[in-house]
Amino acid sequence: MSRDARWSALLDLLAEQGRLDVDEAAASLNVSTATIRRDLDQLADQQMLVRTRGGAVAHGVSYELPLRYRTARNAPQKQRIAAAAAAMVTAGDVVGLTGGTTTTEIARALALRGDLAEAGGAGRAPALTVVTNALNIAAELVIRPQIKLVVTGGVARPQSYELTGPLAGGVLRQITLDVAVLGIDAIDPVEGVYAHHEDEADTNRLLAERARRVVVATDSSKIGRRAFARICATGAVDTLVTDTDAPAAAVAAFEEAGVEVVTV
Repeated sequence: MSRDARWSALLDLLAEQGRLDVDEAAASLNVSTATIRRDLDQLADQQMLVRTRGGAVAHGVSYELPLRYRTARNAPQKQRIAAAAAAMVTAGDVVGLTGGTTTTEIARALALRGDLAEAGGAGRAPALTVVTNALNIAAELVIRPQIKLVVTGGVARPQSYELTGPLAGGVLRQITLDVAVLGIDAIDPVEGVYAHHEDEADTNRLLAERARRVVVATDSSKIGRRAFARICATGAVDTLVTDTDAPAAAVAAFEEAGVEVVTV
């Protein structure tokens, strides 16, 4: 198991339990106690947790795993979802991308599309316009000459790298999108689409409202769940791209609600 994978697993356990014991964590991850102690010391140095005698505790009651430590979760599914969602974009589109691990993979898939690279850049007009409120996505796309990049203003959330608030809204209200691709925290066929934080939900909602087509890209672990803040109703979603582990009953319910479901 790589260091990043161990750190992600340790932070997951900490989020679930609020406290970690070195011996129990070592047994859970099948590594030595010395490795766990070293990992906890390094995570404490980054202020990700508080070291205690024999283990660690979370900084507070509310604990959220930062984006860079969530990238390994369900990675194969997210890459397949990303490829399918990126294939729905055509040259000349204006695409909105929210923050998140799956949308980051979508941005990478768009950047690597050969047809877009041939159609734009090198003295030609960009083949694609991407509007995003995610700093990490912007950093990856800014070097791609075939992509015109528009970044919203706003206040940055370190956990998700997303810009939110009135400044982000001010930019989004001035533009229109062909397609908005939403990274989300939960989606339910009856209740709708959710994010954990109300500021992210507000920005994502506005981005969806400015688009002619709304695509939700998420792995199946988030289907049938709710989170704190609703982004939009299920009826506002045109297409859901997810993996083949999505429950058949939920897929049928989404299709009954008028949502096209693509499983990969």
